[in-house]
Amino acid sequence: MVSTFMGLETSKRALSVAQSALYTIGHNVANANTPGYSRQRVNLTPTDGFPTPGMNSPRIPGQLGTGVEAGSVQRIRDSFLDAQYRSQNSKIGYYSSLSESLTKMEEILNDPSESGLLNTMNTFWNSLEDLTTNTDNAGARAVVASSGQMVAETLNYYYNSLTSVQEDIRYQIGVEESGINTIISNIQRINEDISKVEPHGFIPNDLYDERDVLVDQLSQLVNVKVSAVFPDKYGIADKAVASGLYNVELIQEDGSSYMPPINLISVNHTGIVGTEKIEVQTDKATGAVSGVKIGDTTLYEYKFSGTLAGVIESAGYVNKNANGQLLDAKNQVITDPDAPAVVLGKYPDMLQKLNNMTEAFVNEFNRVHSQGYVLGDTPTKGGNFFEITPGKNAAETIKVNADIIKDPSKIAAGGKSGASGDNENAHNLAVIKSKDFKDYEDDDSTKASSLSSKGLTGTFDAYYAGIIGNLGVDSASAQKDYSNATILATSVDKNRQSVSAVSLDEEMTDMIKFQQAYNASARMVTLVDEMLDKIINGMGTVGR
Repeated sequence: MVSTFMGLETSKRALSVAQSALYTIGHNVANANTPGYSRQRVNLTPTDGFPTPGMNSPRIPGQLGTGVEAGSVQRIRDSFLDAQYRSQNSKIGYYSSLSESLTKMEEILNDPSESGLLNTMNTFWNSLEDLTTNTDNAGARAVVASSGQMVAETLNYYYNSLTSVQEDIRYQIGVEESGINTIISNIQRINEDISKVEPHGFIPNDLYDERDVLVDQLSQLVNVKVSAVFPDKYGIADKAVASGLYNVELIQEDGSSYMPPINLISVNHTGIVGTEKIEVQTDKATGAVSGVKIGDTTLYEYKFSGTLAGVIESAGYVNKNANGQLLDAKNQVITDPDAPAVVLGKYPDMLQKLNNMTEAFVNEFNRVHSQGYVLGDTPTKGGNFFEITPGKNAAETIKVNADIIKDPSKIAAGGKSGASGDNENAHNLAVIKSKDFKDYEDDDSTKASSLSSKGLTGTFDAYYAGIIGNLGVDSASAQKDYSNATILATSVDKNRQSVSAVSLDEEMTDMIKFQQAYNASARMVTLVDEMLDKIINGMGTVGR
């Protein structure tokens, strides 16, 4: 026998479920513009039919439905799209920082331009050509001295500006390190909050969203892989709805794990294990990054992509192998404990090239200049035209000899004497423009074969033009890679939004649907009430 009040209970459940669905729709609409919010829906499931099978079950023809219930409130999210987005996001971080660093370098070197080194060098070479035809002209000599000083000041400016930007990038490394550790702490805090809610059977969707936003931010700084873990004590039956706790692992740029794995946030079947902070270590002698420590592991190769890897590669890092052994410029293990560390990276490489070419040029120019004679009746050999502070970087400290600036007659233009018509050495100085580095000679007049080992080939102008050309290619490549990564990430994010974002049109449609369901359920309650009224107040009155 079916209960008289069964229809009333069925309608009451329908009212409650429609009300829950409308409240959830209202929550979606309210958060339509909230960053990182995933739309939610109420999962509806029919309640058990009546009667349930048993020895004492009432005998009625078949089971009757007893209504509906809200099984769970689930957020709509695709973890596969999340993983794709985070992979591209780490590339965005890496190429963005690299592209920005190279763009700043291009702005400093600023060649070819009127104020660039190539144009300044051309002015200097032209002044030497003029000197060959006017060796006794004070004006021509003054132009050589002043244009030489312009060359020195241009190189000084390049070096100082590059090192200033390099210091800014090194400071940024610390900022990124702090940002990573802050995000790790925040994810861990949310993990702990979730661990207090999920075991009771509740689904904290808004906490899930907050955590995923933080993981997205972390993925731009370093490449990470997220694994959902359900500790044994949870006892959650519907794991498809719950997200569990996040285990966050640092991975390499190709998506592979380190061996052994490096977990920034560790979770296992017993629950939350803990977190590991990132510590960027620096070499005291050079100021370059010497390692990245994460817990008990120190990385010496920075293949984890993201912004942190980009700024490390830009600012510079000590050349080491995976075991932490120092390597030389040819990537051979350094056995000499007193040998200086080799620093690699975009800015250290450019500074080293500037120093190498400046030092070679100064040595050769001074060698030729010191073989000539200054202007005057008494034959007097010339000294150094350029000066470099001993023990300092050549491009940083190059300047024209103060005596020559004060008295340009001390420019050694003569080849055999200081007579006004002797222009032999002026010609030799001008010829350096077309001289290959391999033809430079050092102080003991032997071929400077060491220059080729430093990569110095071609003439001074050609070598520097090659540096600028390679910089342009590297910068364009980084910008293109950044653009490609951004396009791919944007495409994946659009797919994520099509799944997870709130559509007001769709919510309005659902609102009308559940509003009508609510109204129909309320009308059903009224109908059952009328039926009960007939039974209670209308039955048994016949014949009265």
